[in-house]
Amino acid sequence: MMNKMVVANLAHRPTRSFIAASAVALEVTMILLVVALFYGILNGSKENQADIGWDLMVYPPGSSFFIGTSGSPISIKVGHVLQRISNVRVVAPVIWSLSQKPFELIYGIDLDSYEKLIPAFRFLSGGPFQGPNDVIVDDYFTSMNQKKVGDTIEVLNKPFRICGIVPHGVGGRKFIPLSTMQELTGAEGRVSAFYLKLANPDDVTQVTNAIKNTPGMQQYSVVSMQEYMTMMTPDNLPLFNLSIRIVIGIAVVVGFLVIFQSMYTAIMERTREIGILKSLGASKLYIVNVVLRETALLAIMGIAAGIVVSFVVRHVILVAHPTMHLFWSYQWVLAAAVIATVGSLGGALYPALKAARRDPIDALAYE
Repeated sequence: MMNKMVVANLAHRPTRSFIAASAVALEVTMILLVVALFYGILNGSKENQADIGWDLMVYPPGSSFFIGTSGSPISIKVGHVLQRISNVRVVAPVIWSLSQKPFELIYGIDLDSYEKLIPAFRFLSGGPFQGPNDVIVDDYFTSMNQKKVGDTIEVLNKPFRICGIVPHGVGGRKFIPLSTMQELTGAEGRVSAFYLKLANPDDVTQVTNAIKNTPGMQQYSVVSMQEYMTMMTPDNLPLFNLSIRIVIGIAVVVGFLVIFQSMYTAIMERTREIGILKSLGASKLYIVNVVLRETALLAIMGIAAGIVVSFVVRHVILVAHPTMHLFWSYQWVLAAAVIATVGSLGGALYPALKAARRDPIDALAYE
């Protein structure tokens, strides 16, 4: 009987019910899409680095291990020091530069050494750099943008000619000559880090100790590929968790306020109805139960709609931008559902208690 009344109350006010459910759906969608984007970027960066084939990375003290955030603070001469260390087979200097339009990571590389890191670094068409304004791109970029060898594209606000196309998963989407990147970023004679390929990957600990014991290298940071992967977590990235919490907080506030307003207005409009229920013997708990059940039903509809919308939007983004990494986790789906439910019930609690405290005489006399 109570469930029929709850459904009837929501159906009697379809516009308000739709708005309230939509607010919950928006809340869930915001949470899932932001998580998909943030964790997608993180996981994509980890996958790209794992595919390069390096064993050790060397970068200066005080620099962030998060690629692309530390500029080019290390002297290129450090590479000569590293090359003399036993068991180091390849030393590949690299500069990373974050481009804002579009937002992407550009690699400045010494092609001769970088190729030796990646057995899969082969040209699908075209070939190596022929000049300072050449760029190598991966197959995802060319398929997305309908580009081919010989076409001109803009990189770091400067025109570059596509000289070669390589398979995706070799670090970045775009590679330009190291000397050109140094000139564009004002980093002549400097790089962001060095990738090291060892003669025997099992010698990571010994080579790390050898680097640390080399005069002038004591303060440099040396991290293995396995260590780097373990560090690439939300807890180790600045503002990662904070950003997600801020978005979740905004989403919860939006859902809370809309549910609060919707249920409060509904209670005011149903004052006489509440009076009749209480005159028939309905307890305060019964009234609270009715209001919270209505809210729970709205929350369930909103959560279901939010999950569907998030999944569809994610699919559309991946179709339009297949190179993007978008995270999806049923654990986060459950978390978003719980957050939305708790927020909705919290928003409805005060209106429910207010309805339960109504004096039946006053309520029946209400016009």
